Amino acid sequence: MSTILEHAVKSKYGSVAESELSSSNAGVRGVAEAFGYSRAELESIPAEANMGLSCGNPTASASLRPGEVVVDLGCGGGLDVFLAAMKVGPTGRAIGIDMTPEMIDRATRAASDPKSPRNVEFHLATIDRLPLAPGSVDVVISNCVINLATDKPAVFREIARVLKPGGRLAVSDIALKQALPDELANDVSAYVGCIAGAIPIEDYRRQLLDAGFSDVQVIDSGADLNAYAKVENQSGCCSPVRDEPTSTGKKIGLPVSGGCCSSSPVKQEDESLHVRLKSLLERYDVNHYAASVKVFALKA
Repeated sequence: MSTILEHAVKSKYGSVAESELSSSNAGVRGVAEAFGYSRAELESIPAEANMGLSCGNPTASASLRPGEVVVDLGCGGGLDVFLAAMKVGPTGRAIGIDMTPEMIDRATRAASDPKSPRNVEFHLATIDRLPLAPGSVDVVISNCVINLATDKPAVFREIARVLKPGGRLAVSDIALKQALPDELANDVSAYVGCIAGAIPIEDYRRQLLDAGFSDVQVIDSGADLNAYAKVENQSGCCSPVRDEPTSTGKKIGLPVSGGCCSSSPVKQEDESLHVRLKSLLERYDVNHYAASVKVFALKA
């Protein structure tokens, strides 16, 4: 990942991790539910694990079984790690990987919640260099993160390395249906917003085959990517602010946005990214160019 892009991604997601965004906020819950999470699932795990960063629900389609080892690439606050841990049970293990220290800190704190399952662990690392032994994992999942990797073939090769023979990949991500306009394709804010880093659906399929996978499927889920942009102060796959009525009847945005979309003090670079991406999304219908996809593959 280039220095500029890595700094932008870490800055944005670090700000989100330090925010108060959680399932306690109606807007955050709304985005998660729009991309396939049930209210019961969200209530079964620590609220802080969900920041509305999803573009799908990979734990719902990964067919996780008791006793399996599952790894979540770009785990954020641990949303999918906790849900996966419940599915694989106490004889299994759920491992979260994220390159943002603030995210790992948040996930680790959430893991101490009495509501959290005990069979979880989190590691600070990039998804193209996993701190895991070859052939040690049954299932790899990820949620709206692989699009942020600048060297996706390296990520796919690393997934193949850690999977056991016959292991499987179940990913929710964003992929392109057609080429982006130059303004979107070359914009850093669109990159950290999970748009400009996406690759065409056919390229996604081909790169997985090249990495040694079989039975590759990249399926357009049909989910509305404008679920992000339809709420105030939303930026790309960053969490939303939704108007909520107060006791006086006046609507206010909850939570107040700072940084890219957090309630932390505004960092200048995050504010610039947020404002820029919001402007782009007002002028372009993301659904015209990109899709929320479900990706499935087996290690040959």
